[in-house]
Amino acid sequence: MLLARLLFKLFIYSSITKAMLPTIALIGRPNVGKSTLFNRLIRQQKALTHDLPGVTRDRIYGVVRQSDVPFALVDTGGLVMDEDQNFEQEIMQQAQEAIAESQVIMLVVDGKNGLNPVDEQVARDLRESHKPVLLVVNKIDGYEKEGNASEFHALGMDMLNVSAAHGHNIPALLDRLNELLEKEGYDAETVKEDDDATGLRLALIGRPNAGKSSICNRMLGEDRMIVSDRAGTTRDSVDVTVEVDKKRYTFVDTAGIRRKSKISENLEHFSVLRSLKASKNAQVAVLVLDAVEGLTMQDKKLVSFLDREKTPLIIIVNKMDLIPKGKVDQLKKYFYDQLRICPHVPKLFTSALSGQNLRHLLPLAQKLWKECQIRVTTGILNRTLKDAITRHQPPIMKHRRAKFYYLTQAGITPPTFVFFVNDPELVRDSYVRYLENQLRKSFGLKMAPMAVHFRGSHKKKSKKG
Repeated sequence: MLLARLLFKLFIYSSITKAMLPTIALIGRPNVGKSTLFNRLIRQQKALTHDLPGVTRDRIYGVVRQSDVPFALVDTGGLVMDEDQNFEQEIMQQAQEAIAESQVIMLVVDGKNGLNPVDEQVARDLRESHKPVLLVVNKIDGYEKEGNASEFHALGMDMLNVSAAHGHNIPALLDRLNELLEKEGYDAETVKEDDDATGLRLALIGRPNAGKSSICNRMLGEDRMIVSDRAGTTRDSVDVTVEVDKKRYTFVDTAGIRRKSKISENLEHFSVLRSLKASKNAQVAVLVLDAVEGLTMQDKKLVSFLDREKTPLIIIVNKMDLIPKGKVDQLKKYFYDQLRICPHVPKLFTSALSGQNLRHLLPLAQKLWKECQIRVTTGILNRTLKDAITRHQPPIMKHRRAKFYYLTQAGITPPTFVFFVNDPELVRDSYVRYLENQLRKSFGLKMAPMAVHFRGSHKKKSKKG
């Protein structure tokens, strides 16, 4: 078992770190602008930025493509040399792991507030890594202010002044990083990106403390995400890529989503929006529910939202190890009854602690995504439609019966079908469900979301199913 776990860990890939990309880590105190610099370099608003120190907690990865040598960039939590601070030990561990996997390190300091004893301590620690370190003095908005950074020369490191917020000296920073990477043996000729490096993207979403990070860690075989009993530990969407059975998967561990009345910070509200956006951008959303707490109204709203958005979805009911054996069947029936709104959505009853049933998640996600890609020719679709109507005619409404002309597929992910009919208003909801079921049975669409539209030949009215 231990050997299998060790072999599994050999396949871990840092998020979006393409197989041949070098890695550069951002290290420094809280609130020096590491996340702002991260976003500037990857040209995306991926890391949360906020005046509140300690916003970044887990390692966050992105790819910098605007340099001659593309590289993976990792943002880490702010280092605070105070053991009484929340998450200090875990954040330090995340930073140490980022340093270990990197070829080059950027020590980011605050040029506006000046040299800090923590900067000096971190600089001493980084020297012991025996890796190239570039000292980046941030918040220097122009050449006329570069004199403010002179005291940082005391650290005895290769140094560059920048402003991540305003873009000052960013081209020079990229040139310097290219030079350091080339000294480490990386160049534009040898560093190539694998277009399929991230594989299937799965967004783990759900309420705080449902076990999203624990599931992610269990799947990865390492403590990649910070896990705590305190709700709201994860604030950013954190990407980690893993290879299993020669297939790659990227997990997006998102901030917990709770009711607006429970959101006390603007920062957490922003995290919630990020989580919902991640669920839409990922190929498959994995909604994690708490078996002990049951299905809450907020859970139902999330399911309704994902169903309405036609998001490929898997529901995980976690913490099954806390349910007495005699009540497991009763609990499963409860969740199936409560989730009748989306009977096609696959459900797994798992335990992140023991690993129960988690081995089924990745094959299930692959199968679900494959269903979402199904395409059916118009000829086969119309034969299916004819058989369905022969088997069960549309009911009469307003003394008239709906007349179907033909059926076509308009798109995939989700599979989208358009029925052309004399009057969409004559198609009852019950008949819409009947037609959807016929399509699912005929084309093996057991789990995928499906979009069904009804269009009139001579009218602009439209009805969606």
